[in-house]
Amino acid sequence: MATTNKVEWVKACQVSEVPEDGGACALIKGEQIAIFNFKRRGQFFATQNLCPHKKQMALSRGMIGSAGDEPKVACPFHKKTFSLESGACLSGDDYTIKTYPVKVVNEEIFVEA
Repeated sequence: MATTNKVEWVKACQVSEVPEDGGACALIKGEQIAIFNFKRRGQFFATQNLCPHKKQMALSRGMIGSAGDEPKVACPFHKKTFSLESGACLSGDDYTIKTYPVKVVNEEIFVEA
């Protein structure tokens, strides 16, 4: 019998805990998740916090911006950039990061995990 992982919305933090046009880290189900408040776009994003390039828990401290219409985050150490929507590496390298759906309800941020 196959088992399925139950997906649920988990409260990550308050909106006020994530700096505008920046990120913060939340521990969700034992995993560090980077939460981004992309104020300029009016959107929140969530990804794994681990940068796959040098295996550092750093993405929540990265700079966010856009590559055309694609929202992205750049690792603060080696500047590898990743799509906040798909997780694809935008630096031309063969890395990806996990992304998570996000919703905001009553000034609380929830991540689907």
